[in-house]
Amino acid sequence: MKIIGVIGGMSWESTTEYYTLMNRHAKARLGGHHNARSLLLTVDFASVEASQRAGDWTALGTQMADAARQLERGGADLVILATNTMHRVVESIEQAIDVPFLHIADPTGNALRAAGITRVGLLGTRYTMEQAFYAGRLRERYGLETLIPDETERADVHRIIYDELCHGKVNDASRAVYQRVIERLAARGAQAVILGCTEITLLIKPEDSALPVFDTTALHAQAAVEWAIESD
Repeated sequence: MKIIGVIGGMSWESTTEYYTLMNRHAKARLGGHHNARSLLLTVDFASVEASQRAGDWTALGTQMADAARQLERGGADLVILATNTMHRVVESIEQAIDVPFLHIADPTGNALRAAGITRVGLLGTRYTMEQAFYAGRLRERYGLETLIPDETERADVHRIIYDELCHGKVNDASRAVYQRVIERLAARGAQAVILGCTEITLLIKPEDSALPVFDTTALHAQAAVEWAIESD
């Protein structure tokens, strides 16, 4: 099995989900005592979050590129970034390494297209919901129309991610907020919803949603393991 290099820590709460999901999928695929072979480099989310607020994506691109290079030097055969938002700087990462990079939107786009979905709601940080890097890739590569919550709802979704989920706080009241947002997306014609922040999986499970859920964390982790197995 090839080695998966994971840039994690954004936040570490969701990175632990990646580790669990990758190993569970490896065991399901290979049986016995098999694990997913992986390397993890955890960045300090405090500096990342500060640069995000400042809009300093150049500095963030440099930081992510450095992390990817460290993983490649450590023996990673594939690099993944365990966060949706920081795919804003994907070009910096891809230019920094020679090994493949698996974009988090691609397994989700493939799954949505396979399910026959054409219009999908997107939940994530305000950067992911409002900027073009994520929805643009889904549109250009997978023909998906993406719907996002209104301004007040986006503020609530973003706040819950950073103030609660990134700190491991999972509150029923916040789940209810997300459920109402999902219901309004459904009323606007969304056929499914993307959990487009790796922390949202801590709060929203399929049974909590009025729409079919496409969890980027689970889809990304599974796709990385499939690559590592099939490329070996």
